[in-house]
Amino acid sequence: MPLQTDLLALAANQARGLAIDAVHKCNSGHLGLPLGCAEIGAVLFGNVLSHNPDAPRWLNRDRFVLSAGHGSMFIYSWLHLSGYDLPLEELKNFRVLHSKTPGHPEFHETPGVECTTGPLGQGIANATGLALSQQAAAARFNTPEHTIIDSHVIALAGDGCMQEGVALEAISFAAHQKLDNLILIYDSNDVTLDAMANKSQSGDDAKRFKALGWDVQVIDGHDMVVIAKAVAKAKKATGKPQLIIAKTTIAKGIPEVAGTAKGHGEGGAKFSEAARAGLGLPADQHFFVSDDVRTYFADHKKRLVRTYKKWNKTFEAWKAANPEKAALLDSRNTAPSAAHLLEKTPLFPSDAKLATRAAGQQVLQAVATELPLLIGGSADLYGSTLNYIASDKDFDETNRAGRNIRFGIREHAMASIANGVAYDGIFRPSVATFLVFADYSRPAMRLAALAKLPVLYIYTHDSVGVGEDGPTHQPVETVSGLRVIPGFDVIRPGDPEETAGAYAAALERVDGPTLLALTRQALPLLNDIPVDVRRNGVAQGAYVAVKETAELTHILLASGSELQYAVNAAKILGAGVRVVSVPCFERFNRQSADYRESVLPAACRKRVAIEAGVTGLWFQYVGLDGKVIGIDRFGMSAPGATVFKELGITTEAVVSAAQAL
Repeated sequence: MPLQTDLLALAANQARGLAIDAVHKCNSGHLGLPLGCAEIGAVLFGNVLSHNPDAPRWLNRDRFVLSAGHGSMFIYSWLHLSGYDLPLEELKNFRVLHSKTPGHPEFHETPGVECTTGPLGQGIANATGLALSQQAAAARFNTPEHTIIDSHVIALAGDGCMQEGVALEAISFAAHQKLDNLILIYDSNDVTLDAMANKSQSGDDAKRFKALGWDVQVIDGHDMVVIAKAVAKAKKATGKPQLIIAKTTIAKGIPEVAGTAKGHGEGGAKFSEAARAGLGLPADQHFFVSDDVRTYFADHKKRLVRTYKKWNKTFEAWKAANPEKAALLDSRNTAPSAAHLLEKTPLFPSDAKLATRAAGQQVLQAVATELPLLIGGSADLYGSTLNYIASDKDFDETNRAGRNIRFGIREHAMASIANGVAYDGIFRPSVATFLVFADYSRPAMRLAALAKLPVLYIYTHDSVGVGEDGPTHQPVETVSGLRVIPGFDVIRPGDPEETAGAYAAALERVDGPTLLALTRQALPLLNDIPVDVRRNGVAQGAYVAVKETAELTHILLASGSELQYAVNAAKILGAGVRVVSVPCFERFNRQSADYRESVLPAACRKRVAIEAGVTGLWFQYVGLDGKVIGIDRFGMSAPGATVFKELGITTEAVVSAAQAL
């Protein structure tokens, strides 16, 4: 379609007005990007993006990600003008409680928002994940007769995004993987929040990206003809991801702050009336959109819908010709059953003794067969995390259908890219590294919980049992640190059969992320606990592993590799002792009050908990009268068994603590 620059120029200025009015009304927000990138928005949403406002999750839409999420009025204005279910009243309620226009874009909250963005750099990595997902889907589902997936992912980022380390990790990964359906538009306005950008950066971004393996264009970010040509060229390119460096003026339209750091936030709002006049907006009508702009976008929406309907005919023909592929694609919308996954997971020999990471390796092969859309990756640690899907091969430029992704030593981007895959909603992503490096992944984990993304983290080497690698690799505080993230499940299984239950429970969950904390050291099967109890109990978060056979006197609680010590201690302490396995605090806390009481009856106050980690969170279960055996210090370098003994994580310690009560 020819570029109607006159109408799109009007739309750009009216989008500027919407942003000015919204920020001025609530006295909060960021004007710089919505004003500086208005022409970019006009070209994207008024001409080059393939999308359908009436079907925001259309399978073959172009995905737009606002990585610089602080500029949220940019995307809200253009979604509104495009005809998404985002009425003008929602723009007037910008940053108001329960509106569809929160301070930063949030997935699930606003139709047309692909990712929860705001923490800078995350959107670049999310877009990389979306691009990876689309490449993988195209490889699996397109046929010579029917192309149902050939979309692009376009991300808009600023200097702040580019400076964050996660962005460089993702940019490097995207280049190595040659994700040529990824287009990154860099709003290069030479300004950061505090000062001009030259106070904190001096590199040549074009050379940097070219050296990494990107195609690069440098353009005037206010020339709509040039913008449209640049995006069209990027969409046609093959073999490399695409960077468009758009030179813009931050807060363009407010002369008093344009091109300065003061234009980044709401500093220009106080000049709103003069700015609106300069933009040709009526003085007596705020949140103004002219009839001709409304008509243009209504007509453009009709064109978009026609494209969608044409695609849908191809899609219907594809489904008829490929019923098995269609069924596989449809399966993305169905939560797997934990019971089914456990049924398909073989039992372990009763005399087995193996690390839960090794048990997990076996379980993963079984569940991966049942879940063909489960994909996985590791941060250069497949040989240690043991999460390679053995029936498949690597994902790379020669095999986009591969289920194993080699992320390299990029734990932050790995987790953020997994979020992008999860946002896309086709594949179930899982990723792996050592648990201590969860600190590198944590910002993305937090966002996965916030956005309720079903990402699976298979993080191994879960305690001081790591041994000789020493305190730098012994995550004494990490499990508790992750447990406090709302909506984030941490499952620490106590033996191979609990590991099977952990995988099943995690994969059944589709409303949030789950981390499996698995051991490096071998653990015995806890045959004193029936297999079905171990496997099914994990889903409850905590369960009665060993029930007392006399009047209840003590309750011993444990998680993970320390469960064996509680079971052994109960044999010494006598018939009145109950052992409770607590593989997942978060799941247990979601259970009914009646269930929690059945596991931890309030009448029994003599309680001892043991875990090879910091003790604080356990007091919610043992109470002030109970005792917690743990490690409120960093670890040490020695064989794992020696470290456990030296730090008092033993059966004898449990017995002594219980007797002292």
